Amino acid sequence: QVHLVESGGGLVQPGGSLNLSCSVSHNIFAFNAMGWYRQAPGKERGLVARITRIGAIECVDSVKGRFTISRDAAKNKIYLQMTTLKPEDSAVYYCNVDRWPNPTPLWGQGTQVTVSS
Repeated sequence: QVHLVESGGGLVQPGGSLNLSCSVSHNIFAFNAMGWYRQAPGKERGLVARITRIGAIECVDSVKGRFTISRDAAKNKIYLQMTTLKPEDSAVYYCNVDRWPNPTPLWGQGTQVTVSS
């Protein structure tokens, strides 16, 4: 089975940076897409950024120009580089695997990102 482990979260001041990592138990090219989602208290989990098997990237408008998703297939990892962090970026960040045509997505346990002065 597929196993995902996120790391890199923490506490950072507004304007700071954090780098998140997701280690995957399988070759990342085995999946249709992988991505990062986040969920803040009282809100639904939503997309941050995703990258498809062929390298197409999608980011939500609120993080464009600040966050960068990337991958390293040799290490079976995807990353989320976050800069110019804002308090509204505070959330639990989850790594996601889209296994299309398998209808069931997979999630890691999440890593907490807190942006506060």
